[in-house]
Amino acid sequence: MSLSSRLRAREQELGRPVRIGLAGAGQMGLGFVAQARRIPGMETAAIADVLPGRPQAAFAQAGINGVVEGDDPDKLAQAIVDGRPVGLADARMLAELPVDVVVDATGVPEVGAWLSYSALLGGKDVATLNAEADVTIGLLLSKVAHSSGQVYALCKGDEPVEVKELFDFVTDIAFEVVCVGKGKNNPLRPHATPDSVAEEAAAKHMNPKMLASFVDGSKTMIECAAMANGTGLELSRRGMYGPETTVPELGNVFRPAADGGVLDRPGVVDYATGPVAPGVFVVGRTDHPTVIEEMGYLSMGPGPYYAFYRPYHLASLEAPLTVARAALDRVSTLEPVAWKAEVVATAKRGLRPGDRIDGIGGTTVYGMADSAEAVAADQLLPLGLAAGATVVREVPVDQPLTYGDVELDDGSTILQLRRLQDSLLGNAPR
Repeated sequence: MSLSSRLRAREQELGRPVRIGLAGAGQMGLGFVAQARRIPGMETAAIADVLPGRPQAAFAQAGINGVVEGDDPDKLAQAIVDGRPVGLADARMLAELPVDVVVDATGVPEVGAWLSYSALLGGKDVATLNAEADVTIGLLLSKVAHSSGQVYALCKGDEPVEVKELFDFVTDIAFEVVCVGKGKNNPLRPHATPDSVAEEAAAKHMNPKMLASFVDGSKTMIECAAMANGTGLELSRRGMYGPETTVPELGNVFRPAADGGVLDRPGVVDYATGPVAPGVFVVGRTDHPTVIEEMGYLSMGPGPYYAFYRPYHLASLEAPLTVARAALDRVSTLEPVAWKAEVVATAKRGLRPGDRIDGIGGTTVYGMADSAEAVAADQLLPLGLAAGATVVREVPVDQPLTYGDVELDDGSTILQLRRLQDSLLGNAPR
């Protein structure tokens, strides 16, 4: 049976749909609500957003009216039980409401940390679009979910999950996985700021800070780190290669240098610039002559390297399928299975003592992916911890920040959870 058929059957059996509590009613949240509304057997029961009017607007664009607002948890809980939509400002309340799955569409690491952690401890499954938090504390959240009998999952529609599905397919048909990755539509501009992309952001109806996080490469680094942690593969190298190429050339480019490619070894994560975007890919290899002959007959090329390509990812429009998998099958569409990669805060300009880090997509730092081993050894600062930190010594442009370069807020939830994860991994900052 299809997921939609099974969701419909579940609703008939239980007398109610899967209830979703959504945090964040920006671009991703709006798409999620609109799509979830169209899928039988699930409903967005509550939306939290710090900006007044956003929950109501998100419900309204999906054709849902009569929103109950407030901060009384008992009143809001009763409204949900009665089948009425709920809007609130404090996302932390979602963990207390009668919802089945909490969806994090905030993109803010600190918010994602306390939301996911409290939701899992409160008996809720978590489906997250917040890869920024995942590459900072995702391994800990995954362990908490397993120990509490809940599901923690990165959402379908984002590149890491779609790569994992291709990775599983290539692995299942007994090909060696040489490289997995995603397309990026333009070369990195690591020093891009909200001001420098403001005109482009206005034309695309995007938040300038969000666009800057794409243009400066932070989002690509975050997504590739999530791919590494979710598959157990390593990054190709610090920052990866990111060659410009096309879909027909993927299998030629992402192979070891000894065979004419760019890689120093197989079994890695990387990305491609150019018309590979917005797709994702896996390059696999086989050395069996019969399989090579059959692949040639099937128009897959001469081998022994082959590109398996998905030409799209549908972001928030596919995300409800992760909710369905959690509710119906109790499985995650993607979670860290190892801690292979990190994204470190790197100076966009020369930083001086007293400067305050404004976070992902801002004016002070961009993200650079590196191996988790190197990050631990050099005490580099994860990008997800950087927002709000105060610089305490000079850092040259394009140099990764270390823990010693900044003063962090000890009251930060994500910092406390990161310290716990570091302790579990045996590499707590010195």
